[in-house]
Amino acid sequence: MKISMLINGEQVQARNGATFERRNPLDGKVATVAPAATPEDAVAAVNAAAEAFRSWSRTGPGERRALLMNAARTLEAKAEQFTAAMALETGAPANWADFNVHLAAGLFLEAAALTTQIGGEVIPSDVPGALAMAVRQPAGVVLGIAPWNAPVILAVRAIATPLACGNTVILKGSEICPATHNLIVEALQEAGFPNGVVNFVTNAPADAAGVVEAMIAQPAVTRVNFTGSTHVGRLIAATCAKHLKPVVLELGGKAPLVVLDDADVDAAVDAAAFGAFANSGQICMSTERIVVDEKIADEFVAKLGARAAALPLGDPRLGPVVLGSVVDMSTVERCNALIEDALAQGAKLLTGGKAASTLMPATLLDHVTPTMRIFREEAFGPVKGIVRVSGVEEAVACANDNDYGLAAAVFGRDLARAMEVAGRIQSGICHVNGPTVQDEAQMPFGGVKGSGIGRFGGKAGIDAFTELRWMTVQKTARQYPF
Repeated sequence: MKISMLINGEQVQARNGATFERRNPLDGKVATVAPAATPEDAVAAVNAAAEAFRSWSRTGPGERRALLMNAARTLEAKAEQFTAAMALETGAPANWADFNVHLAAGLFLEAAALTTQIGGEVIPSDVPGALAMAVRQPAGVVLGIAPWNAPVILAVRAIATPLACGNTVILKGSEICPATHNLIVEALQEAGFPNGVVNFVTNAPADAAGVVEAMIAQPAVTRVNFTGSTHVGRLIAATCAKHLKPVVLELGGKAPLVVLDDADVDAAVDAAAFGAFANSGQICMSTERIVVDEKIADEFVAKLGARAAALPLGDPRLGPVVLGSVVDMSTVERCNALIEDALAQGAKLLTGGKAASTLMPATLLDHVTPTMRIFREEAFGPVKGIVRVSGVEEAVACANDNDYGLAAAVFGRDLARAMEVAGRIQSGICHVNGPTVQDEAQMPFGGVKGSGIGRFGGKAGIDAFTELRWMTVQKTARQYPF
């Protein structure tokens, strides 16, 4: 499949004709050929967005709402195309693709609802006769940088609320799933967005830093949002700091699922299996550490091990599976190394194990300790550690003993105690008696510590993608001291 970029409403290739290939992780065949943008291409996208901002920023909320609602419909109409593209580019199973499409459509609908909620306030002034207001206005051109793992959800999240707020956008597609991200842009075109309001740029992996900096450096770009690894997020943040650009970062995670001694074991097992192995554990909210009280650990571990061992694994292009392919062999190598390290230090392998291909089985390691790499490092694959603890204090300490803080979960029948434990966990998101993997369009989404800064979702997105201005109107003659 060969795709194009979108700049000022026109489908274009790179100016120098350069392209790059994305290959299927299972058989190595070419899945997508995409333009390898130059910095000059990237600047052209910024210029198109800046020109379109002049009129788009003055549109009424009703017009923006109608277009965003159209986008929800045109996106869902491409569900089968998204399923095929995600299987080809990232090895994702159909159930994950379907979840992506329907939640992304919901993100467009939520953004549509926000167009009439971009409010302000009147603030009492000490100046006689002055009407003082705090007013939110569109910020300008927003650069959204989206990853491959939840490609439809995270790309739509990068641009939907900015569009609702009256900004124009540039979506920088992932080098790993350019065709998937292109389908989103096609849906927006079909929805009727004016030329230049939405722009799409793709780049070869080696060119990413230059292309991104070229866009961030442009004065017209007033906001940047990035979802991806903590390592790359730090680089993006440094570039934004150099150019004094506000940035929203949604980064890595090492989500703990804490199972207290009074938990409903079967409910906790259900949540752990889903949270740990949905999309083969390649989700920022994935359950990465299972922290279970030793009083119920044997029962919990036996049930979870049996559940994990029964999860279907296979090529998603051949039929329904729970675990498809992981994204590349580097994931396999990283996870194999984590398994080797844990076993060498005394962990017990419950199910799964090292893999020789990107079809990785659900793997559980029991008796994980803080000296093992898997205790701290984000696996971002279907390899999960179980840590046994004694009591609430050890559980909380274990949950917080990490550089990340995105999602977390706590299971316990005593809701007051479970909520107290949840309140002590350092994370931007925490669910009591629910899985770590949850997402809703209207919720504030983001983390603390190494998991990022700022929030996407609902009204939090309005704060992120508008300028808050102080404006006054002097209604009566003003007296001056001289």
